[in-house]
Amino acid sequence: MGVKLTQQNEDIKGKPLVSVIIPTFNSSSAIDTCIKSVISQTHDNTEIIVVDSGSVDDTKNIVRKYEKVKFFNIGSERSRTYARNYGVKNAKGKYLIFLDSDIELSPKVIEECIEKTRENFEVVTFPEAIVGEGFWAACRALEAKCYLGDDLIEAPRFFSRHTFNEVGGFDENMTAGEDWDLRERVLQRGYKIARIKAMTMHHEGKVNPIMRIKKKYDYGRTLDKYMGKYKGNTRKQIPLLRSCYYRNRRILIKDPAHTIGFFLLKMLETLATGLGLIRNKFGNNTHLNKESYV
Repeated sequence: MGVKLTQQNEDIKGKPLVSVIIPTFNSSSAIDTCIKSVISQTHDNTEIIVVDSGSVDDTKNIVRKYEKVKFFNIGSERSRTYARNYGVKNAKGKYLIFLDSDIELSPKVIEECIEKTRENFEVVTFPEAIVGEGFWAACRALEAKCYLGDDLIEAPRFFSRHTFNEVGGFDENMTAGEDWDLRERVLQRGYKIARIKAMTMHHEGKVNPIMRIKKKYDYGRTLDKYMGKYKGNTRKQIPLLRSCYYRNRRILIKDPAHTIGFFLLKMLETLATGLGLIRNKFGNNTHLNKESYV
């Protein structure tokens, strides 16, 4: 299981070790790009930890091509929150980064995060662009532009190990909204969250509206725990008409076709999330959130 590591939990020429944790499930279409982007970082003192939830595609074979990667198979029926915490338990780094397997980092992401730690920040958010093919992917890309700089929507991905442990890590009772929950607990402890400029790219391929709607329905069926803890936030995060759309109205006006498609898709997603919440509240919810992680 896994392969040999060449780095220890110490600085190399003043560069602290950063553990990059990537949960996977049937991620063969994206994981190679993700890993290569980590290896290509200008901050080169990193370890990569892939935590797989029983993939049946070629994910394991792709990951094991890389000597730098520690690979763990935790078996099926494990949530992403469990996989992330499991990765931390097997990490050696002073700092932690949590990526989805379809995320590609631009070369200076980790370097800029480390620069923020020298300004006494323990937690960092980095911006994300949507990359994909076709009309619906362009609609999603337009939506993502509206979220840039929005503290209620974007969640931090970089943490010092000390801070992560102090706030208790990811809540494994949550399978939706867990990123937002962790951010709220960080803020409650009095930590400030920094931002960097280096971009990340979220590769969504050819967006299938039906699959997006189904995913949001499943999301709604597991969102109740987050909503119960943060009722004030959810009124701003979940509704169709978020304030960030109004702030970015000039961007939307310049691209009417994709704006219409984006709002149509968002309307259907919001409806699906609501139906999932209703099903969870009044039905016998035996659903387990099994995500593809891509």
